[in-house]
Amino acid sequence: MKIALDAMGGDLAPQAIIQGAFDAISRSSEDLEIILVGNKDKINSCLDKTLPNQISIHHASEIVTMDDDGSKIFKSKPNSSIVQGLKLVKENNANAFISAGHTGAVMATSLFLLGRIPDVKRPCLGVCIKTQTGGKIICDVGANPDANPEQLLQFAIMASVYLDHVEGIKKPQIGLINIGEESTKGSELYKEAFKLFKTELPNFIGNIESRNLFDCDANVLVCDGFVGNTLIKFAEGWMTTFSNLIKEKINNKISYKIGARLIKPALEEIKNQYDYEEHGGTPLLGVNGIAIVSHGSSTPKAIMNSIFVAQESINQNLIQDISRGIHQHLGAIN
Repeated sequence: MKIALDAMGGDLAPQAIIQGAFDAISRSSEDLEIILVGNKDKINSCLDKTLPNQISIHHASEIVTMDDDGSKIFKSKPNSSIVQGLKLVKENNANAFISAGHTGAVMATSLFLLGRIPDVKRPCLGVCIKTQTGGKIICDVGANPDANPEQLLQFAIMASVYLDHVEGIKKPQIGLINIGEESTKGSELYKEAFKLFKTELPNFIGNIESRNLFDCDANVLVCDGFVGNTLIKFAEGWMTTFSNLIKEKINNKISYKIGARLIKPALEEIKNQYDYEEHGGTPLLGVNGIAIVSHGSSTPKAIMNSIFVAQESINQNLIQDISRGIHQHLGAIN
């Protein structure tokens, strides 16, 4: 199995990407080859040891920055690590591509080079979260700011297949993120989506309010990309603010410092449970090939786990089974 890895993508590139590749090779239980895609001089300057036989470099002279227009990368920077990495998948020289770089560029270039799974209206992006009631995926979180009920139905189907195949959550329950539990709540989009989900999805359990996202029974939480992206970014900002407030209070009193030492193991356990590094990245669902999007701040651990997500997606035939799942509901979608 060959994985193309964007060595230039992410806040900590290329060092974190390279180390993540080394860690994945050393811990993988199956044959694995990793292709570091990026500027060979920059990659070599970060190496303090010889590359093992399982890791190679595919030179890509251009770097995509967050200031670039993602929709134009294929033409404006054809020698970038994102374009070159996805070309390796397109030409069957790699089984998957992983990037912690420009999400919009990965999405647009994936669509251009790999295309969509047959009958998929729009690919989407999900984010996996850990909760006390188990693993969940929120989908979409930014790829589609606007959507229609049929597209939301496809998001639900694709995310369900992903949880079943890659995360091992069998027959996941599906919820529709809304401003109230009643079927009459929300915009026309969400009212119509509720009716469609109720008819088409036996595992649909209804609307889920945002305050219940972490403790509800639903494993798949569906919304349009505008709502999903807002939720995720609010959560990230709140967690950072909350953490800073706790640290500030602890530093203000000696008694708090003593107490903090006592509860430190519990805090570390909670941190690990909700740490995005533990999961890695998530595939672009609906793209006709494995393209994994990782967090922009991915550390070596997150990159390593993204590689393992790619392996599992390939081994569990994610693309083929998403196609089958979509095909079962064509009557409601077309």
